[in-house]
Amino acid sequence: MYRNFVKISLILVYLVIIAGAVVRMTGSGMGCPDWPKCFGYYIPPHEISELQFSPNHEFKKGQVIIEDEQLLVATSTFTTKNTLDPTNWEVYTKHDYAIFNPWHTWIEYINRLAGALAGIAVLIMAILSLKFWKRQKRITILSWLSVFLMGFQGWLGATVVYSVLSPVRITIHMVVALVIVALLLYLLQLISSSNKTRVITTNFRNLLVVSILLTLVQIVMGTQVRQLVDDQVKILGENSEQLWLANPSVTFYVHRSFSILILLINAFLWWQNRKLTLGFSKINWVMGFIFIEIITGVAMYNFHFPFLSQPLHLVIASILFGIQFYILLEAISTPIKSKSL
Repeated sequence: MYRNFVKISLILVYLVIIAGAVVRMTGSGMGCPDWPKCFGYYIPPHEISELQFSPNHEFKKGQVIIEDEQLLVATSTFTTKNTLDPTNWEVYTKHDYAIFNPWHTWIEYINRLAGALAGIAVLIMAILSLKFWKRQKRITILSWLSVFLMGFQGWLGATVVYSVLSPVRITIHMVVALVIVALLLYLLQLISSSNKTRVITTNFRNLLVVSILLTLVQIVMGTQVRQLVDDQVKILGENSEQLWLANPSVTFYVHRSFSILILLINAFLWWQNRKLTLGFSKINWVMGFIFIEIITGVAMYNFHFPFLSQPLHLVIASILFGIQFYILLEAISTPIKSKSL
């Protein structure tokens, strides 16, 4: 049962990453301008009329309306009269973003639901881990660390909203998601038994570490490139895709060059795996996902961001990181015989 919930948690965390990528692609990050509710509702509004003042309407404490391009929050539960009474409302002070787009709102809301579902799965996993406390405390401790990180990730999501999508906080948010993925993969590996003996070298293992770090750096730089694109969209408009990367930053060129380095290092690992018959079959997956990454990257630059190319690029990168990390765990945990390259 515990193993199953580790897998379920891992899948759901990846679904959150996918949902977050769609949020970023559609520009829906401020679809819910407050947290953890959405315009003060557990189920967000469908129409702008639900966020406008109306007479003889009951508002519950914490619900939000948009008035004079401001978010106003009900200070108590009350029924409105014919005119707006300022004493019943307070201005939302976390930020001054006061735009309602139902499409963006529901995309962001689904993202939050996915996060809540993943959090519940991780909590159940941690409760189930208590049975390991006497014989393998590390599993229980790391399982509850996962719960803490999910809570921390939720808090980070709130700060992203309060900062009106600060690029630095978005990047940290993404990195923490990958840390959670790594932790869940480690837990999965801890409860997996493997008696396979591999012939491996220290250099091979070290190069695995380097490849993972490069992938992580590449993902971080990718979020910065994405921010450049977001800024260009605001300046040039959503229908000017051919101009978004007309004047790319230095980060873009470094990001593009890194893809070549990552391909070469992983190709060498793939070749060594075949040459030494190491049996790391997932390296074939790594190469496949790297080629997909390159294809989506080329498509975005040369064909002006085809539909779904941006979220696919990010999601594939996060899956690539997970596979590489699991290969490293296999390399560390499996009995090893020394052999030179």
